[in-house]
Amino acid sequence: MTSSWLNGRPCDGLPVHDRGLAYGDGLFETIRVAGGQARLLDRHLQRLSNGCRRLAIPMDTDDLRNELTRFFQVLGQGVAKLIITRGTGQRGYALPEPCQPQRLLLGSPLPAYPPQNALSGIRLFPCETRLAEQPRLAGIKHLNRLEQVLARAEWRDPVYAEGLMRDMSGRVVEGVFSNLFMVVDGELRTASLVRCGVAGVMRGEIMVRASQHGLAVVEGDISYVELLQADEVFLCNSLYGIWPVTGLAERVWPVGPLTRKLQAVVADLLSDS
Repeated sequence: MTSSWLNGRPCDGLPVHDRGLAYGDGLFETIRVAGGQARLLDRHLQRLSNGCRRLAIPMDTDDLRNELTRFFQVLGQGVAKLIITRGTGQRGYALPEPCQPQRLLLGSPLPAYPPQNALSGIRLFPCETRLAEQPRLAGIKHLNRLEQVLARAEWRDPVYAEGLMRDMSGRVVEGVFSNLFMVVDGELRTASLVRCGVAGVMRGEIMVRASQHGLAVVEGDISYVELLQADEVFLCNSLYGIWPVTGLAERVWPVGPLTRKLQAVVADLLSDS
């Protein structure tokens, strides 16, 4: 069953003059819900708070948390998409004064991802669409997702479950809707997100838990050649957890032992109980 709320009340949509619609002026979080409770909620709220601060959108975290708790209980199981916009305003780019943000909550069932994606791994499509480099927006999950829309339109073959995205200099950044890790000589590596990309909440959780299990974790620039030379590659997000990558272009990887270990480490985050 789907649900939608606007500012804490059932609704059908946003006002037509909302700046989220006009300019993509806002942020969003996609939250997995099981048993009426959210997975990784603190990480979602932390990223959202950081994004609101950087975009100068006021947000009361305590009030929002209470509203989310009520929505999760109504939803029960599935995905809650939270959208925060700057609210309505007059025509033009200037910020409205005062700013009256809008909170839109959308509930839907979990995506029906094939179980073999996690078990056997997936092939990665090499997208030609590049991510623009804008440090002021890097890491946050803002509403401007046209790069991802264009990248996802590049393939229709179901053999590919995800696409690889690089920046304008050709550095590896992430998947279209996932973050990417690779394993090199027993060390876990992921792209630095200081220029572009989204700092996924599952990415952050994996980095912390990997360190707790004695695995070295490094953030930095990753070239396409370095990716192809990696021992293991996997993708992650907050809905499906971890998918091993078994193919990219002509390169083939096995599902490696560190990937399997980390799948087990984060398995509790995907439980429906």
